[in-house]
Amino acid sequence: MSHTPNSIVEKTIHMPRWAVVGASDNPERYSYRIIRLLKERGYTVYPVSPKLKELMGLKVYPSIREIPKPVDVVDMVVNPRIGINVMQEVADQGIRYVWLQPGAESDEIHAFAGEKGIAAIDACILAVLSIKRDHRIGTLP
Repeated sequence: MSHTPNSIVEKTIHMPRWAVVGASDNPERYSYRIIRLLKERGYTVYPVSPKLKELMGLKVYPSIREIPKPVDVVDMVVNPRIGINVMQEVADQGIRYVWLQPGAESDEIHAFAGEKGIAAIDACILAVLSIKRDHRIGTLP
């Protein structure tokens, strides 16, 4: 892709539909905080975890392929050993943007993303959205 990392970050934070892989019902976990913040900011959020059925009033999906609507961005909050398998689902679903939270990134995931034309962003959505405190989905900065 020909975008700089910052332009991809700017582009993706304006996309409305996010899947969060590694959803947890523990309020101390980053995935819980990410889902809560995205929801508060007006995003459509699809939590993904084979362990949960519902979270914060949202249906939790066991995998990306089971989400019934298109997803714009996948946010991964899982170990890279799990994440590399998730990347195949991302590619199969035609999703072009993946955020890799700290600890979820790996050379293998980046190589796979490059082969499949997927932009893989090593960044924390919590940090980005806290910097852009007033950002609401559908509004430009």
